[in-house]
Amino acid sequence: MNNTYRNVKLASLMGSERTTVRVGDVEIGRGLTVIGGPCSVESEEQLLEIATGVKKAGAELLRGGVFKPRTSPYSFQGLGLKGLKIMEKAKEATGLPIVSEVLDTRDVRWVSDYVDVIQIGARNMQNFSLLKEVGKLRKPVLLKRGMQSTLEEFLNSAEYILKEGNPDVILCERGIRTFETYTRNTLDLSAVPALKELTHLPVIVDPSHGTGRASLIEPMSLASVASGADGLIIEVHNDPPRALSDKDQAITPEQFSKLVKNSRVVRSALEGLT
Repeated sequence: MNNTYRNVKLASLMGSERTTVRVGDVEIGRGLTVIGGPCSVESEEQLLEIATGVKKAGAELLRGGVFKPRTSPYSFQGLGLKGLKIMEKAKEATGLPIVSEVLDTRDVRWVSDYVDVIQIGARNMQNFSLLKEVGKLRKPVLLKRGMQSTLEEFLNSAEYILKEGNPDVILCERGIRTFETYTRNTLDLSAVPALKELTHLPVIVDPSHGTGRASLIEPMSLASVASGADGLIIEVHNDPPRALSDKDQAITPEQFSKLVKNSRVVRSALEGLT
């Protein structure tokens, strides 16, 4: 570990042993884990259709937002508790563990009763009170990199969770803000091998937020896998043009199925090289 990372103690790469995070029967950090689902849970019918589609396509976990941190206060903010109950039904129907974001320290405990993986979004990466609160749980945490954060800052945020006693942290590269405007963010794939040099924690990639364009999600997913990512988290919607949030970066279940298949081909080829 570089001396500039001297405060990153628990997250630092210690020997050759890498951490895997178990979620049900899935071990994130062993092989390629694919997470799929909508940006926002909109209705029971919508989520069940998407959940069935991503399960058929090969997803191991279901993502869905019920609390949405939106730039505009007039945008759809999510269904909250109602959305979590819908996700619970989708889990019962498909067997897929669920991933959802929490925004407020006051909600951590009761949200954790519903979800299998708690997501900390990019805007909250340095919400230290929230990081400490999820660190007190024995529930896996998916931590997204802040859009203007360095890798050192990212790892120090993970350190807050680990220091509280929760060892199950999954790092997620989701793009950073640069001067480029064609894509929503600039997906920093150099972060994947760099993090593998710096930390024992599993690293996944979110090419949906990283690009903001449906047409770029599959090629950047393949590039993410080729760079050594342990997994992908993809926004999938049964009717993207009508999605209540992030419709431009949502792909259909059919497109997702092709992406999963091709991503596993790349992963197999990569394993054949090592």
